[in-house]
Amino acid sequence: MPPSSRFARHAHPRHQLAWAASGVLEVRADAGTWILPPTRALWIPAGVAHETAASGATTMRTLYLAPERCPITWPAPQPVAATKLLADLIEHLGDAALEPPRRARAEAVLLDLLEPVAVATIEVVMPTDERALDVAQALIANPADSRSLEEWGHEVGASARTLTRGFLAGTGIPFSRWRTALRLRAALPRLAAGEPIGTVAPHVGYETPSAFVAAFRRETGLTPGAYFR
Repeated sequence: MPPSSRFARHAHPRHQLAWAASGVLEVRADAGTWILPPTRALWIPAGVAHETAASGATTMRTLYLAPERCPITWPAPQPVAATKLLADLIEHLGDAALEPPRRARAEAVLLDLLEPVAVATIEVVMPTDERALDVAQALIANPADSRSLEEWGHEVGASARTLTRGFLAGTGIPFSRWRTALRLRAALPRLAAGEPIGTVAPHVGYETPSAFVAAFRRETGLTPGAYFR
């Protein structure tokens, strides 16, 4: 998958296991958004609508498993640890010429290896008010923009109070927290790709790495390093 490529929202009749052999995958579904470095894969149950994207050059490996032969009944996408053995099995099962008996044995081992990983997803709900949406889209384009709602009001033709109401009504959280979530969400692909915090923090609007780490911990309960371990 070239940088910024995307598979539009779709669903499969079979269970899917999506894994990035290199690079970073982003999978979005109604239940959340998952950032997947090569140390994680994502189990996507049959019938669950989702879209897949790559922020940078990414090699994606995918397996599809028949629900009627699968003991796993997770109702929503579930991140799993992508161990070396699991990665080797994904490659092995990717061989279309694999005979059915060997495939069945390998699938049984793979299913036995799936180990759920608890991940706090960072969601960014967009406001519905037109002027608040203009602000939100501008901040998506440049998360480091630190202008206040009053300053944004001059840009979009609305008072700070109107924008405050627009963000709260449309997203369920105050603007300040929404912007924090947006910044952290923008940082995730870079962190997953191995960029140092000292480089990521100013890119998303934090003056120091420590300020970024503190915000990340408040939102997820983890440091960035622990999040990706």
